[in-house]
Amino acid sequence: MPPTSTRIRLQPANNSRIPFWGQMAIGLLWIFYVGSRLVADSNSTDQHFLDYVFLAFSLIYIGYVLVNNAPIFGTQTYLEFTPAYMVHKGGLFQPKQAFPAEDISSLELALRQLRVKLKDGNSYVLSLREVRGTRRRRILHEQVQRFAANHQIPLSDSQEK
Repeated sequence: MPPTSTRIRLQPANNSRIPFWGQMAIGLLWIFYVGSRLVADSNSTDQHFLDYVFLAFSLIYIGYVLVNNAPIFGTQTYLEFTPAYMVHKGGLFQPKQAFPAEDISSLELALRQLRVKLKDGNSYVLSLREVRGTRRRRILHEQVQRFAANHQIPLSDSQEK
């Protein structure tokens, strides 16, 4: 990612109880089980309909896990700074949160979170635990400072260096 980019890629939030490789192993185990049932019991056609339904659901599950955790359709989890907005997208199945610069009263950059306080009194906390790598953290820090300076938004920076 070039330093002039305004989009900071975030790692998907790891909030599931089973890790990615565990979910993939479960899906592949289901597919192997159904495949072995179809091959081993080729004479009996009574249960094959249910086997094919289970196989279809297993493939859908594998697809869901891949789409939700891998950047197949591009970067789906990001924090973007446009000239007039700050946009946070939490994942493929999450809606975008757009914060217009004229509605932001202050920004607070803490060690692992960005607090956005709006003029209407609402406050949003964006987790920065998803930003991986010191280079991305530095770029994010610079982007927040530049965004605040461009729009004369008060920024309190309590990050530890």
